[in-house]
Amino acid sequence: MKLNFTAVHFDADQKLLAYIERKALKLNQYFDRIIDGQVFLKLENSGQVRDKIVELKLLVPGDTLVATEMSKTFEAAADAAVENMKRQLNKHKEKVQDKSQAKKSASS
Repeated sequence: MKLNFTAVHFDADQKLLAYIERKALKLNQYFDRIIDGQVFLKLENSGQVRDKIVELKLLVPGDTLVATEMSKTFEAAADAAVENMKRQLNKHKEKVQDKSQAKKSASS
């Protein structure tokens, strides 16, 4: 899987990008047919608090999965987005397996 990073209105440092990439590449364990991935890093200014938003988009055959998380740090937001994406990938994998089971039983 290849990841593309986009930092909106700021420059992300290499340590942050490497951290997020290391976490996101572990998603291949849950679904091995991920085609492409995009990571958007955004700063949201809401009053005194500057929240960090990580949006993770994965392109899988026949679908696009999106996980968006907000936290005080990019690392925490990335961890939450990866956890969210794990659940989505498992659900997508079950759906694909159910469809293939239905086709096999219908053709028998």
